[in-house]
Amino acid sequence: MEMLGPRVWASVKQGLSRGLSRNVKGWASGDGRKVDIAGIYPPVTTPFTATAEVDYGKLEENLYKMGTIPFRGFVVQGSTGEFPFLTSRERLEVVSRVRQVIPKDKLLLAGSGCESTQATVEMTVSMAQVGADAAMVVTPCYFRGRMNSAALIHHYTKVADLSPIPVVLYSVPANTGLDLPVDAVVKLSQHPNIVGMKDSGGDVTRIGLIVHKTSKQDFQVLAGSAGFLMASYALGAVGGVCALANVLGAQVCQLERLCLTGQWEAAQKLQHRLIEPNAAVTRRFGIPGLKKTMDWFGYYGGPCRAPLQELSPAEEEALRLDFSSNGWL
Repeated sequence: MEMLGPRVWASVKQGLSRGLSRNVKGWASGDGRKVDIAGIYPPVTTPFTATAEVDYGKLEENLYKMGTIPFRGFVVQGSTGEFPFLTSRERLEVVSRVRQVIPKDKLLLAGSGCESTQATVEMTVSMAQVGADAAMVVTPCYFRGRMNSAALIHHYTKVADLSPIPVVLYSVPANTGLDLPVDAVVKLSQHPNIVGMKDSGGDVTRIGLIVHKTSKQDFQVLAGSAGFLMASYALGAVGGVCALANVLGAQVCQLERLCLTGQWEAAQKLQHRLIEPNAAVTRRFGIPGLKKTMDWFGYYGGPCRAPLQELSPAEEEALRLDFSSNGWL
């Protein structure tokens, strides 16, 4: 990706010089509170054609079909979007297309994380320019042996300082081999432009501890998977970014409503039925499993981009069983 031009840097610096009271999509609201990210978000998949080109038409079709589900918004270019396999131009074009299609009242969280701090700042600024409401920034991990709290605090602080939109921390140890340390999260929660965190690790005691230790800050935690959504709500999380919501979006939103209204017995029954399907489309069969399931549920899943491969017949049968045995197929 090219270096930011002088005009872009000038606009970033101008925005920063105006202080942190910019309403609408950036920084804090007029009363000093940060933007509210509470709710359920599907991490949108990136559809590809048979020749591995991004299929923007199918992307728009999927978003229209999800339009009746009461999502708070959409996450674009998260892990589920296969962002490491896309060029910088494709990443920005996907965000731009999604912004054009979804209603203005739906939040668009865009994954802008890159390995270097400079590249992350540039990508974040560019994603803001094409319509992202907030940036979800994954932990840099290639040099994970040196990604201690000090390095990560420095990285996220610099990104948040220069980002014209709010920043959401993103910890996904299954993909990065790195958990964003709790002490780093606590420190970063004090930044006026860091509004929350998506934690995909599945350790609910950690989620509860983060909620507890950031309770004096205006900081919100999103569960990173539907499998531990109820437990996360019980411990103070405010929503979830759930791959399963790409196929069972209404059901995940129903679980949200049951938790928020204190209907814990009904919530428990629904949560139990989501555990196996959720595991199937995440850690067990991953994005190929999710895309196959989307094809079954009336969306376009299609192929993944190489080196990800389609499921074997045996894997596909196991995937189908995880959904059918819980009453979803």
